[in-house]
Amino acid sequence: MAGMTSSYLYASARTRFGRFGGALAEVRPDDLAATALSGVLARTPGLDPAEIADVFWGSANQAGEDNRNVGRMAVLLAGLPTSVPATTVNRLCGSSLDAAIQASRAVEAGDADVVVAGGAESMTRAPWVLPKPSRAFPAGDATAVSTTLGWRLVNSRMPAEWTVSLGECNERLGDRFGISRERQDEFAARSHRLAAEAWAAGFYDGLVVDVPGAELARDESIRDGSTPEKLAGLKPSFRPDGTITAGNASPLNDGAAAVLLGSEAAAARIGTDPIARVAGRGVHALDPQDFGFAPVEAAERALGRAGIGWSDVSAVELNEAFAVQSLACVDAWKVDPDIVNAKGGALAIGHPLGASGARVLGTLAARLVESGERWGVAAICIGVGQGLAVVLENVS
Repeated sequence: MAGMTSSYLYASARTRFGRFGGALAEVRPDDLAATALSGVLARTPGLDPAEIADVFWGSANQAGEDNRNVGRMAVLLAGLPTSVPATTVNRLCGSSLDAAIQASRAVEAGDADVVVAGGAESMTRAPWVLPKPSRAFPAGDATAVSTTLGWRLVNSRMPAEWTVSLGECNERLGDRFGISRERQDEFAARSHRLAAEAWAAGFYDGLVVDVPGAELARDESIRDGSTPEKLAGLKPSFRPDGTITAGNASPLNDGAAAVLLGSEAAAARIGTDPIARVAGRGVHALDPQDFGFAPVEAAERALGRAGIGWSDVSAVELNEAFAVQSLACVDAWKVDPDIVNAKGGALAIGHPLGASGARVLGTLAARLVESGERWGVAAICIGVGQGLAVVLENVS
């Protein structure tokens, strides 16, 4: 299309991810967002923040301190000029990857030269909510509903099979594809081992920023010494005879992540060369209960738009919501499992819903820089039956 340009990733930053009720429990989600936003801009000190055309920010819950457009709150709390606008995106677990997709489109359409995308979530601080009565002073009781994760205040018109728990959805996925408990536990133990090794090797040193007042040496949910044998001792969480446990499902977490995107021409103003080009994007939807499998087609569409195939891809960052859904996706793609989440994944690092998409995108770019290889895919499953994927081309 005439007038279209390419969009590039210039920098990324994230907080260390805290576990539920852990080291980041006292930090508001808007402060987490401001920390990640400030952190990614610190990577490009030559950029005048006033040059940022827009901020696209992801958040899944938005029921508490992250209400009223947390992206704009992050801009203000980070001390950016009040002239910098911001919007908040909600595609549940895919919110910050969707934010990056929207930001890249703004650059490619010529609407912006420099944009920031990211996301934040404090699952610890997600509030309980009460449905507002249609009339004053109802005689009956009211029940407080947790907004931390999953369905709440479900519309009775929704078919029951759409609204089963996230865990039950993935138990069914395991049944469908014959994915054993043993494979899930092996995959989960691998995630912890690789995450610990990557932290020890210094891979994450250049990607993370400190959260003021929080003492965290690395992502808080990583368990050293995790093995399939140890994980095999955990009880199933959703079915008495099920395969999903607290050890092979992602934990509840707090954290934030951000990426800086821009046009090729913006390099002089940003003050650094780009790292990767956004080469393809894909979105897919299916039955809500099958959400864990949605990244399969989303990635296929992103690869098609990039004009490449799986044989060209050397790195995959797939958000590990559950080991079973990750294995289902990897099996369907028929890729070498060793290229998937080589620095650990969400089973170990954590999954603060609104931040995970930007985390996998930033990690993917860093992996491509480290290896010098050309093509990578970032993908994420999304509750209520959706998936997103982005293809990056290494230009560093």
